[in-house]
Amino acid sequence: MTDTDQHQPTTDPGSRQVLHLDQLHASLADPAMTSMNFLNEVAIRFPDAVSFAAGRPTEEFFDVEDVHRHLDVFFDHLCRKRGLTQEQARRTVLQYGRTKGIIHDLVARQLAVDEDIHVPHESIVVTVGCQEAMFLVLRALRSSPEDVVLAVSPTYVGLAGAARLVDMPVRPVKGGDRGIDLDDLRTQAHQARRAGLRPRALYMIPDVANPTGISLDVGTRHELLRVAAEEDLLILEDNAYGVFAGETRLPSLKTLDTDRRVVRLSSFAKTVLPGARVGYVVADQEVRDHPGTGDQKAADQGDGVSLLADHLSTVKSMLTVNTSPLAQAVVGGALLTHGHSLLTANTRERELYQRNLALMKKGLEHHLAPFADRVSWNTPAGGFFLTLTVPFEADDALLERSAEKYGVLWTPMSHFYGGDGGSHQIRLSFSQGTPESIDTGLGRLASLIADCC
Repeated sequence: MTDTDQHQPTTDPGSRQVLHLDQLHASLADPAMTSMNFLNEVAIRFPDAVSFAAGRPTEEFFDVEDVHRHLDVFFDHLCRKRGLTQEQARRTVLQYGRTKGIIHDLVARQLAVDEDIHVPHESIVVTVGCQEAMFLVLRALRSSPEDVVLAVSPTYVGLAGAARLVDMPVRPVKGGDRGIDLDDLRTQAHQARRAGLRPRALYMIPDVANPTGISLDVGTRHELLRVAAEEDLLILEDNAYGVFAGETRLPSLKTLDTDRRVVRLSSFAKTVLPGARVGYVVADQEVRDHPGTGDQKAADQGDGVSLLADHLSTVKSMLTVNTSPLAQAVVGGALLTHGHSLLTANTRERELYQRNLALMKKGLEHHLAPFADRVSWNTPAGGFFLTLTVPFEADDALLERSAEKYGVLWTPMSHFYGGDGGSHQIRLSFSQGTPESIDTGLGRLASLIADCC
């Protein structure tokens, strides 16, 4: 059969259209792309199981009236502070909007207030969640088949999925107890180059990471920035959980960034309202039209120089056009209500997550005491997750058995590794727990462990 024959129609004219998976994008058959669907499906089938699986913010403080109040506050801000007429303000909130967003100035102010990050408003693109921010950056960086992205392993599955969609391979970097093995980062960058590849960036979550819960110490943060400069890598800093990093907050990578090497990715899903689906990317890196040909004088004058954010906006204009102005207005109103501070806005939430983390640690010590020589867990400073290591394989089959027989859900850590890894580890999420559900769930988990040990 010739190549031409292989692409000839295989059905009779007028018959029902059938598509073949091997003729669609390869990502659709990638297990990494379907892992979250599997986990959601298990949760739906066993609704009475105690869940340590979903990494969702608490719903305890959800209030529909807050949505209306925040919208009113933002509308008033448009009229009083920005000087818009009522008609202009309505159009801003209800009509198609600016591709970069309508709350970029408020986001910039929040970064300055909470993080001591000072960036131009125009370096911010407001996105449909953090997931779109990842896609936009990877789409912009992937200019040839040789381009690859490095990622600390285990890593958030959304990064792996976004990279798969833009056909950009992910090369894992060891995490370890410090959150990143910097020697392995150098090794992976060198090996990629020897293989004819071009490592463009490193993706990581430096504060209470998903899935491990690990945070980088200050020394490691400074050293990471030095290594990134030596290896000419951008750092894609996902900081969705930084507000909940614990009592002692550390400077973000973007706070320490003096060379515009860090692209910050974040979301208001955990800190304001997940249903709004509003995130953002800070991309203040300079982009020159003709690299290597311009002089410093031309750069200083702005000739042929733009921001990476401008180009991400171009991609976004062809993807989602703009992020819902109505959703942005709700987030903007929340920022205005709390003095542009997410730390202030999340006082109750941070206290609840710290309470739940303490209950998890105490409950694990109590319920898993009989297995102290075979089971271990880490102790993050905050966030939503911790990692449990067990002496047996914790795979999808065991998860189904755990849900059906023991009534408890968790996430196999193998879902967060690009290849082998995590087969004896479990991610436990405590963000949505109550004292009762945490104690009950850990008791059920102890029963499962007892039968498996």
